[in-house]
Amino acid sequence: MTAAEAGAPQRQSLRFMWLYALAAAGGAVSYVPFLTLLLPVRVTELVAEENIDLLAYIAFAGAITASLANIGFGWLSDLTGSRKPWIFGGLVLSCLMLVTVRTASDPLELIGLIVIWQLSINMMLAPLAAWAGDVVPDGQKGFLGGLLSFAPALGAASGALVTIPGLAGPDERLVMVAGLVAAMVLPVLLFGKPQPMPQLMRAVGEPGEAVRTFSRGAVSRMWLARLLVQIAEAALFAYLLIWLVSVDPGFSDNDTARLFAIVLALSVPLALVAGRWSDSRDRPILPLALGAGVGAIGLVIMALAQDMAGAIIGYVVFGLSTSVFLALHSSQTLRVLPKPTTRGRDLGLFNLTNTVPSLIMPWLTLALVPVFGFGGLFVVLAVLASLATLLLITMPRSN
Repeated sequence: MTAAEAGAPQRQSLRFMWLYALAAAGGAVSYVPFLTLLLPVRVTELVAEENIDLLAYIAFAGAITASLANIGFGWLSDLTGSRKPWIFGGLVLSCLMLVTVRTASDPLELIGLIVIWQLSINMMLAPLAAWAGDVVPDGQKGFLGGLLSFAPALGAASGALVTIPGLAGPDERLVMVAGLVAAMVLPVLLFGKPQPMPQLMRAVGEPGEAVRTFSRGAVSRMWLARLLVQIAEAALFAYLLIWLVSVDPGFSDNDTARLFAIVLALSVPLALVAGRWSDSRDRPILPLALGAGVGAIGLVIMALAQDMAGAIIGYVVFGLSTSVFLALHSSQTLRVLPKPTTRGRDLGLFNLTNTVPSLIMPWLTLALVPVFGFGGLFVVLAVLASLATLLLITMPRSN
């Protein structure tokens, strides 16, 4: 029985889709400016020249907490059969913890607050991600992926907004971020009112289930492909400035920030077009394979770059293609998960592809760069992205 025969609507309302995209962007705003800008300032205030060590401890504790909490709260939202109360509770608690960070008086207290903040923010983020799988049909998942590309762009823009000179002090910036997050997440909880999609809540083989396109093996392929691309993304995120300066010592941190922002901004319309195309042609995986493949080409260009022009061209190719890949992958993952009853937990396991690369990337860089330079690192990363492409283009369909 199809969704139409069952009387369930086949398309989700655009109101919900756009409000959901706003909430997903609010999720990015909840951690991007804090972790990249505001937290380092607070750490420096506390420990001055020992800030690098403390930030490393915070990053490690935060990554472990976020990984476990995302799985746990996704699973709890599965067990309770409801996403919105968890999202709302996580929103309230994470905003409270964010503004509480300004009260930390020593490093141990700050680490403890960050751990609690990571727990509360993943109480919001894990059910929010699973909610899309509950109510957005496969025919709109490409469009959903395009909308999700707004999240990293607005996350970066929020950091620029709250750090405008003279606008607010360090403590007030935390309050501003909390206010922005609340303003972006609350509308979908209050006014989203998604159309019910009962066919999306039925397991494989159950009467009335949504039509399944991919075999169970697709789950592991999608997971591994994202992990491989995310390792390359993590390396470029951490070492982009250092590499660009090695190419041209006159290239500043502000130049790097502008380049990063331009790539994120350009990736939004590109992801929307690619997502719409994948929906209209029923080719959900092809844009992902192209994104990983073109990303590999960008890394090769970067490895061969001898001047700043070549370096920038290579990074733009890599940045645009992988940004589209990551946005569309987030939505198309919902298509291949086989059990709606464990959707939140399974998405938490997929979230490990966001945190594990941060543990792998430093060792990979330390092993390669001193011996082969950044060119050698980029070649290895290009191989990883190529493997992701191969995994995706050979993904079998089940019907």
